[in-house]
Amino acid sequence: MSEKNKDFKKKLTKKDLNKSWFSWILFNLSAISFERLEGTSFGQSMIPIINRLYDSKEERGKALRRHTVFYNTEPQLGSVVNGIVAGLEEAKANGQPVQDELIEGIKVGLMGPIAGVGDVLIQGITVPLLLSIGMGLAANGSILGPLFYTFTWIPLCLLVSYFLYMKGYSLGVDAVDIIIGEKANKLTEAFKILGITVMGGIAASFVNLNVVAVFNNGKTVLDFQKLINGIFPKLLPLIITLFAWKALQRKNMTPLKLMGLFLVICVAGVLIGIF
Repeated sequence: MSEKNKDFKKKLTKKDLNKSWFSWILFNLSAISFERLEGTSFGQSMIPIINRLYDSKEERGKALRRHTVFYNTEPQLGSVVNGIVAGLEEAKANGQPVQDELIEGIKVGLMGPIAGVGDVLIQGITVPLLLSIGMGLAANGSILGPLFYTFTWIPLCLLVSYFLYMKGYSLGVDAVDIIIGEKANKLTEAFKILGITVMGGIAASFVNLNVVAVFNNGKTVLDFQKLINGIFPKLLPLIITLFAWKALQRKNMTPLKLMGLFLVICVAGVLIGIF
């Protein structure tokens, strides 16, 4: 986009782009509704762009309505869409043959694939990985745990989002190859494997359940926990993790309900003498 806009009379400034990006990264999930989801936040992020490119109230209103329709994607990687749209709006304002339908179609067409990749890379891998390190540091009461997560996740989030926004603006639709191109897909598959490994390590390290019940017939003492460890160490944490994963796939199950169920099971197990 940057090579094509040298002769544009109406140009977006670096300040306009920075304002637009900052609005998106700060408020992308602050106006969620079932009707629009992130649409309102997307529209707000376009206000600096719209104000720079359009002069009349009617043009600004039309552009704003164009960007407050239903929209939903992973916010960090999704910044690339905001950048692409900013470039398209700049071209449209300068008389280029950019139709409203093209802008809306690009948003709709990209939000799904980017959400799929972003949920894997951000929510499925990056956040759990950083949290697992932070939890390990905080296990003994160290303040380094939350500090590590805060001062790694926030800068990483900002840098990735800003880079993709600016690439989206400068490269246009070609910037999407950074996220969902062939090479990116191979990298995503590798990260999926890493994410599964990380989640397995988290479950083994932080999910604990021990059977305290023993069998004693006067001649032989059978320690059930030692027996389980001899056959399959960490078997009970694995069962709990798989049960939670399967339960959360059910339509009516929520994390809060699942925690309540585990609480009831644990209390009952302690009263009976199993745990």
